[in-house]
Amino acid sequence: MYAVILTGGKQYRVKEGDVFSVEKIGLAPGRKAHFDRVLLIEDGEAIQVGTPYLDNAMVLGLVLENFRDEKVIVFKKKRRKQYRRTHGHRQALTKVRITRIAPDRSLITAADLAEEKLAPVEKPAPAPKPKPAPAPEPAPVKAPAKAKPAKKEAAKKEPAKPKAAKKPAPPKKKATKE
Repeated sequence: MYAVILTGGKQYRVKEGDVFSVEKIGLAPGRKAHFDRVLLIEDGEAIQVGTPYLDNAMVLGLVLENFRDEKVIVFKKKRRKQYRRTHGHRQALTKVRITRIAPDRSLITAADLAEEKLAPVEKPAPAPKPKPAPAPEPAPVKAPAKAKPAKKEAAKKEPAKPKAAKKPAPPKKKATKE
């Protein structure tokens, strides 16, 4: 038995037990997903086709994980115009396992719709951070054995010549009309 469902603007052909990725569904891992937009169900002898959807059909699934797809690079360029743009995109996806295909919703029991309680996952305790080794004590400062002779003083440079005084600018002449 298989069904064709519509989710995230795409159609998927699914069987019970199939694991596939769809556009992100706002459900946490371990929650049940209900796909009620069923386009077609084939159960061996008969094929039911919806117009556009089957009214009473429903497909149930279990959300396994939410993840992001591989990066896709989007590059735009216009030659000879110095125009280049590069963008990256990672699509958000949800991995779902199909648990039940029901051609009639009345066949779905409350146990099928009930949320399963997942066993709490224990996070491993963080490893204790090693204590830093105590800093070694500074070595005692020893006095120099012999005093070094003083260096000769460098010859002093003569001070630079003072800058020349600026001359005032000549007065501007008024333009006269002739």
